[in-house]
Amino acid sequence: MTYDLSTIGEGQIRLTCEHGERLSTARTLRMSAAGSEANVSGLLAQLGRSTAWATKLPRGPLSERIAIEYSAVGVDMSHMVLADQGRVALYFLEPGEFPLPGKVTYDRQHTPFRDIVPEEFDWDSLLDTRVVFLTGITAALTENTARVVRYFADAAHERGIDVALDINFRSLLWSGEQARTVLEPIARISSILFCSRTDAGIVFGVDGQGVEACRRLREELGVPTVVSTDGRAGTYLSTPERERVFEIRSVPVVDRPGAGDSFVAGTLHGWLDGDVDKGIEMGTRVACLALTHHGDLTHVYPGELLTGHGTDIVR
Repeated sequence: MTYDLSTIGEGQIRLTCEHGERLSTARTLRMSAAGSEANVSGLLAQLGRSTAWATKLPRGPLSERIAIEYSAVGVDMSHMVLADQGRVALYFLEPGEFPLPGKVTYDRQHTPFRDIVPEEFDWDSLLDTRVVFLTGITAALTENTARVVRYFADAAHERGIDVALDINFRSLLWSGEQARTVLEPIARISSILFCSRTDAGIVFGVDGQGVEACRRLREELGVPTVVSTDGRAGTYLSTPERERVFEIRSVPVVDRPGAGDSFVAGTLHGWLDGDVDKGIEMGTRVACLALTHHGDLTHVYPGELLTGHGTDIVR
């Protein structure tokens, strides 16, 4: 196989207010590249995996910024389709401080990616992979993006390639009912499903507490492996053979976006080696590191995951 993982999603620019600022009064914004699927492929590339990310962007410096950020960590960007017209998707983040939650404002209309069609991508190359990774975020954008996500999933399934699906429900993009209509058929052909306990209730109507909800979701959809996050309560794993609860350690937060993608990437890293437990443990460590620095893409050296240095300077 050419790739360990291939994926598709929209590249974005994230503009973040300084802590203590609101978007309506901010005078400065921090710019970084973003994209859930790109983040997963980027972290896996840093862990030594071969990854490819397909997207469609307009020609220009903002698209170059996105491409440079992910290609610099080893992601194969040769499947990026360039459009002569259009704009780059943006999202603005107000980090929020307790008791005020963080807030996202999307500016994603009229981008070339929203009008993608299957014929624009080299599927033979993208499907030369061990696993295809897909998210509900991309499926939520337009009917076109949902159709391409489904096409990718079905093509992988027909070729006997594993599909990994992250529900990643976004209430600002679609309703739970819409999400279920699009994502349930993909979930049912997936080998591993990532779905938070909250999203399981909103999208699939699966309620319950703890690992019980994770098991019910697995049984409802017939997915071999389900990984479910539940905030500080823990992370749950359910397979036909066993169930397990993983404890979560609270850490100081510098920047929150991207931590979930880091967890997914770390989990897939172990899962690709046939050890999803080790993957979840890896994902938890990487997610903690993701919270320590700015940007959606987690930059990490493998050695940082093997030893803990505390808060002192490593000399």
